[in-house]
Amino acid sequence: MRIYVAGISGMVGSAFALEAEAQGHQVLGNPSRKLNFTDRKDTFIELEESKPDALVIAAAKVGGIGANSSMPVDFLSMNLQIQTNLLDAAHAAKIDRVLFLGSSCIYPKLAPQPIPESALLTGTLEPTNEPYAISKIAGLKLVEAYRRQFGHRWISAMPTNMYGPRDNFNLESAHVLPALIHRIHNAKTSGSNQVEIWGDGSPLREFLHVTDFARACLILMNQYDESVAINIGSGQEISIEQLANLISKVVGYSGKIVFNETRPNGTPRKLLDSSKIAQLGWTPRVTLEEGIVSTYAWFLTHHVKEPMP
Repeated sequence: MRIYVAGISGMVGSAFALEAEAQGHQVLGNPSRKLNFTDRKDTFIELEESKPDALVIAAAKVGGIGANSSMPVDFLSMNLQIQTNLLDAAHAAKIDRVLFLGSSCIYPKLAPQPIPESALLTGTLEPTNEPYAISKIAGLKLVEAYRRQFGHRWISAMPTNMYGPRDNFNLESAHVLPALIHRIHNAKTSGSNQVEIWGDGSPLREFLHVTDFARACLILMNQYDESVAINIGSGQEISIEQLANLISKVVGYSGKIVFNETRPNGTPRKLLDSSKIAQLGWTPRVTLEEGIVSTYAWFLTHHVKEPMP
């Protein structure tokens, strides 16, 4: 297939591009160009001129609890614009296959665990990332609507928390795992005897290395054709406290982890039921510790020369 990857310069898009090329597909999308998909006219022109067989929507405004809490307009408005422009442009360009990438935060805060796909819209969302979640729900519903109205073979996937090379390590906007890598690395290099972390350390999280996710996406593009968004998770969970300790081990930091319980925890538990994609023959290959080791090595190569916050 000739696959256009929207968001090819990011962690997810770049990992997908590498895996797709390794499997013999032609990848479209210029990492250095950084097209602004909030520009509707440019988005339509780009897809019409590219004429791909398939589109992967990995472009999004993303961030952790702090960024979501402080910039709700950005996370809701920008993501609505990006995904609507891309989906409408894909329809205009008559693109046969589209894979829309959502997020596990679309599920209710107190959803049953592991979370089945059927839990969508059955309860209240986690307040700290509600704007982002609503934008992603709107995106997958637009995919469903296009399938129903025009018969498109478009699908959506809901990944768990991903990490890996090219992740966002900015302490003001990063998700928990890359943020912890950066914080603990800074503590080690500065000689600090403690690291402060938001919340009480009890929330449970599931993590998936981005290369495993990329393999899952290609399996879905070849084998999956249903309107229901499909979960992609590792099936393993770890508390934030345990994660901080594991990262300290990898980084070689021996100081104390201090929890600031005045800060929000976020959703208490978020483990996906990934049995549907497992039935298609996919299983994750990268263990969490292996993934953190390789991610920290990438961080050291690309970020240690930057000024510390």
